[in-house]
Amino acid sequence: MLCKLFNSSDILLCTASILNLSFISIDRYYAVCHPMLYPRKITVHTAVIMILVTWCVSSVVGFGMIFLKLNILGMEEFYYNNVACEGGCVMLTTGVASTVSSMLSFYIPGVIMLAIYLKIYMVAQRQVRTIGLQNTSSSKVDKHQRKATKTLAIIMGVFLSFWLPFFLCFIIDPIIGYSVPPAVFNTLVWLGYLNSTVNPLVYALFYSWFRKAFQIIVSGSIFRSDMSDTKLFAE
Repeated sequence: MLCKLFNSSDILLCTASILNLSFISIDRYYAVCHPMLYPRKITVHTAVIMILVTWCVSSVVGFGMIFLKLNILGMEEFYYNNVACEGGCVMLTTGVASTVSSMLSFYIPGVIMLAIYLKIYMVAQRQVRTIGLQNTSSSKVDKHQRKATKTLAIIMGVFLSFWLPFFLCFIIDPIIGYSVPPAVFNTLVWLGYLNSTVNPLVYALFYSWFRKAFQIIVSGSIFRSDMSDTKLFAE
């Protein structure tokens, strides 16, 4: 039972972390691409729905797969005869289970993030060029373009570099007869865990709105953002 709780919580928290990043990208899409609609679209009600979806989907994927034994569906006899959770919690998954859970936990949210950030990048570039033609020197426009490119590249680069190796291994392992060494598998798992450590640092470094939100949470103060801020598109 303790191993089931551990594995379920593991999947739940990792999925919730990735879904959080996806919803942050949706928030940034409206902030950059539709700033006039942002106050109407991204409300407290919308934020609550995003939070509920994140944790409900993560709970279904995590606890549903383990406690309903969907991860070993079709190979129960092999599992109970050959797998022992002594000294560690072994999580064995079939090829179908690993593919479906990876799609829900990583690949679908990852594709959404990539598509949205590419759209944000294109819109931000267009906005910078428009403002540059009106009243900004070309050097300043180039600076904003480089900043936007660097920020989005780092956000997506960090996310993919930490999680992609594990989810590739997670899908491939059942196909090759579970021959991936446990040490390699555990290392990739911990690499994915580290993404949750790095994320706050990356977002705080590149996004002022993240720093302001963090200050609100810590101090308990109320901050009203001015949606007419001309720096919004660059952030």
